Amino acid sequence: MPMESRQIVESDIVDIASYGAMRAERRRRMTELKRVRRLEVGPFATFYFENYETMLHQVQEMLFIEKGGAAQLPDELRAYNPLIPQGRELVATVMFEIDDPVRRARTLGRLGGVEETAFIEVDGSRIAGAPEEDQDRTTADGKASAVQFIHFPFAPEQIVRFCAADARAVVGFAHPDYSHMAVMPGAIRLALAADFA
Repeated sequence: MPMESRQIVESDIVDIASYGAMRAERRRRMTELKRVRRLEVGPFATFYFENYETMLHQVQEMLFIEKGGAAQLPDELRAYNPLIPQGRELVATVMFEIDDPVRRARTLGRLGGVEETAFIEVDGSRIAGAPEEDQDRTTADGKASAVQFIHFPFAPEQIVRFCAADARAVVGFAHPDYSHMAVMPGAIRLALAADFA
């Protein structure tokens, strides 16, 4: 499927039996693709930058594992299509990965609203993250979800700078209890540049 695809449709889906036969190879290819779309920020957060291919893989996996068939597909498309970049944005699934359940609960309890503070900075120009609006991912008592979905809408000039060979991109959070940043390696920036129209 062309990289410029912006939406998964029913005809993109491989039937369960065929997918089962190719699943190992598809998963291997997806591991390679995701390697240059993943960035750790601070001790716990990992940004997984999504695109058509990563979301198609997720839909296929959900259908394969849950065996819901045609009845399940509309829900999966509703859930995952919004996470495909639409040409002027990057979209990330951000996971706070903490193995110890006690430490995880304590840490997430201090990170309410962290999704509102994510940013990408390109040569000093900041792109504020916009959390996916399907639901509030901070509870009423201020606990952040371990999984966040964040859009980064770029202005045209920010896209040009991001795609320039000498650009410097930084990804981070401005949350008072998680103000970590990471410089995006060139290989990741180059891979993500393909997400823009």
